[in-house]
Amino acid sequence: MNGPRRNLAIAALGLAGLVGAAAWFTREPATAAGPPAVPNGVPVETALVTRATVPVYLEGLGNVQAFYTANITARVDGELRRVAFVEGQMVRKGQLLAQIDPRPNQAALDQAVATEAKDGAQLDSAKSDLERYLMLAPQNLASKQTVDQQRALVAQLQAQLKVDRAIIDNARTQLDYTSIVSPIDGRTGIRKVDPGNNVHASDTTGIVVVTQMQPITIVFTLPEDDLLPVSRALGAGAVQVTALSRDNQTELDTGTLSLIDNQIDPSTATMRLKAVFPNQHSTLWPGQFVNVRLLVQQQQGVMTVPSAAIQHGPDGLFTYVVRSDSTVEARALKAGVDSEGVVVVTDGLKLGERVVINNQYRLQPGARIRVLSAAEPPIASRAAP
Repeated sequence: MNGPRRNLAIAALGLAGLVGAAAWFTREPATAAGPPAVPNGVPVETALVTRATVPVYLEGLGNVQAFYTANITARVDGELRRVAFVEGQMVRKGQLLAQIDPRPNQAALDQAVATEAKDGAQLDSAKSDLERYLMLAPQNLASKQTVDQQRALVAQLQAQLKVDRAIIDNARTQLDYTSIVSPIDGRTGIRKVDPGNNVHASDTTGIVVVTQMQPITIVFTLPEDDLLPVSRALGAGAVQVTALSRDNQTELDTGTLSLIDNQIDPSTATMRLKAVFPNQHSTLWPGQFVNVRLLVQQQQGVMTVPSAAIQHGPDGLFTYVVRSDSTVEARALKAGVDSEGVVVVTDGLKLGERVVINNQYRLQPGARIRVLSAAEPPIASRAAP
């Protein structure tokens, strides 16, 4: 190929390359300039407005107290010979806890019994003499003064026997006190006195403390404004009380309200209440602080929505209601009790409407949504049969 023809071919190839490059670089802008994609909507979860039976609770802070507490102390002086319990052990009423040296008290009892026997023998002799004097008196062989003196002696010895029997009863009681038994069913605490030490009836520290924990009580407080609903609930029957852990995550036990204290504390405007719990699993311990939930009412057949559906706006409470065209409407409403994840709606919604329960911060009136799932109503919000 000669020179001019070769140069022409090279120029043609270069021009074709430029045309191809221009077509490549102009293709992307054409694609970007196409019509915008239709948005899919904000993903949300929804729930139905339903009728339900909603429990109404009052909540307070309570302190666990033993049903009975007994400070086991010595009632007689003596050496503590034996401790018959293990610290932390469950004991029964009447079970031996400690033994004080009984020998001095046993000796006192034996002496009292002997004195009674001596005075009894003297009484028998005096009675025999009196009978003889009474037989001789009609024959003037015994003076009236002698008979009267002998009758007085018999009466004196009879009185002395009564004293002797009282002394015996006291000595026997003192001997019984050397065996210290538990007055209640409960759990022993830390031992305060070791065997070998002398204990006295005047000691106040005691030997051990026994606390009854089954059942057990909780004393808690509520505002004085709650007096009327609590009184009505207590007048209608047994009132259920639930003890919860401090984080409200664990239910410790369920019991019943026992009483409302007979006065309100004017300094705090609160009232004290006591509830009794079976505490079969020993989840409650004396001195423990717990949260208390008191059931005062069951609202039957009320309209409810999940608590997550309720929003707070400048004009009050509202919720997002789902329309048939997959858009939302901000609906003002009036709410009542908030209990166990549901809220009672008194105005603003209709039965069967669907409300949004999450992602509300991404919504505004008229926004399009995409329903991910329909939430199951909480147990408390399901309609009662």
